Parts: sequence; C-alpha cells; structure tokens
Amino acid sequence: MFSRLFGSKKKEKIEVAYNGQPLVNDLSFLGADMHSHFLPGIDDGAQTMEDSIELISQMKQLGYKRIVTTPHIKVDNYPNTPNIILSQLAEVKAALAERGIDIPVHAAAEYYIDDYFLQLLDTEPLLTVWKNEVLVEISFMFEPIQLGEIIFRLTSRGYQPIMAHPERYMYYHHDFDKYEELKNRGCYLQMNINSLMGYYGKPVKQVAEKLFSMGMYDYVGTDMHNLKHTEVVQHISRNEDLMALLQSKPLRNPLIQF
Repeated sequence: MFSRLFGSKKKEKIEVAYNGQPLVNDLSFLGADMHSHFLPGIDDGAQTMEDSIELISQMKQLGYKRIVTTPHIKVDNYPNTPNIILSQLAEVKAALAERGIDIPVHAAAEYYIDDYFLQLLDTEPLLTVWKNEVLVEISFMFEPIQLGEIIFRLTSRGYQPIMAHPERYMYYHHDFDKYEELKNRGCYLQMNINSLMGYYGKPVKQVAEKLFSMGMYDYVGTDMHNLKHTEVVQHISRNEDLMALLQSKPLRNPLIQF
C-alpha cells in the first residue's frame, strides 16, 4: 500500500481555491489557528511573556485573524489545569492590550491521552477549542491500547475529538487504513502546517501531502512553539505550490469564532 500511496504521479497545478475563489498569498484564508503553545512558562512553548507577544505578533503578520492556543496537559511533564491555563491567558491578553496588539486569543488545551486524561474525562469539563471540540494527542511511540474505546468515551460525553498531527504517528505510515478508522470513529484530523515543509522528516511530509490531497484533514494548525517554527511557516507562505495545496480543500478553521 505504501508504494501505491507515494508513487511518482505528476501533480496537477492548482489555479484556484476549492471554492473557486482566487488564491491568496498569506494565511488569512484560514482565519483561525487552533493549535499553538503561546502561554508563557507552562509547557515547552513560549517561556516568557515577551516570547508570547512576539509569537502572537508574528501570527498576525502571517494573516491569522484569531488564535486558539493549546498548552499541553500531560501529567508527567506539564500538569496544567484549567485555572493555570486561563489565568495565564488573562495575563497574555492584558499584555497584548497594553501593547496595542489587536488579535483575539482563546485558550484550550492539547490533552495527552493516558490514564490521567481518562480521570479528567470522568471528573471535570475539558477545555475546548471551539464549542465541544477537544484537541488530543497520542504517543509518538505506539498507539494507545483501546484507543477506539477512549474515542467512544469522548464522543459519548458530548465531545468532538480532534486528533493532533496524525501524520507524525509513524506507526500509522504502513497501515493507512488507521487514518480512515480514526475518521470513522468520529475524529477530526488536524495537520501541522510545518509537516508540509518536511520539518519532521520526509516520511511525515509525504503522508501529510497524501492525507491533505485525499481531503482527510479537517483542520490545519501551526503547533507553534517558538520562532524557529515561525520561520518555517513563513517559508510555507512564500511557497506558491504549498499555498495552493492548502487552499485546495475545505477546512474548518474559518468556522471558529469567538
């Protein structure tokens, strides 16, 4: 299957967006970014308030209109809580206002699926990206046992799971049906935009391109942590072929409003 997926078929040149509109040369067509790490000092993203301000300013220059930042909740590394996240969000919003930087910022979380996550699911409301949509990630080493049952528990409690960067789970690369299975179980799929530049390696880039071309992705997120990530996104915005690809399929990003 892998060889069939990544053959040498010549790509057709994309001339207009999926809806027939002219292509644009910035990321304004996405409207909202829904995966980033901009709250200072609480995970592996921004470490200081100045980091946060600079990253958010760069996002505005890239064309984004709204930002949902999603710090990790992973008990062994980043034991964040809604109170920690929302208090940091308030400080960031105040700092943006002081500097006259006008861009709406909301906070949710990137939940790591483990036993602690299941405890949270049973005991408290989860932070949502938009409406009932919850961003989750899984191990980069192996698929969690009973992932299907965990997704069912999420959906049965009224949540809509968004699986973060599925192209980065290398154990799926030789079993492409797993992506269909995630979709069939009710997951939205979110691509990291930097995957298209080969930031995480060639195999991830190939899978991301294929999934995107198949219309499998529901969201595109930056997963931005630092200025190095910003530089990669800037390169994407200058790449006509990648910008055309990103505008060739409908995405849910523009639906996010707050």
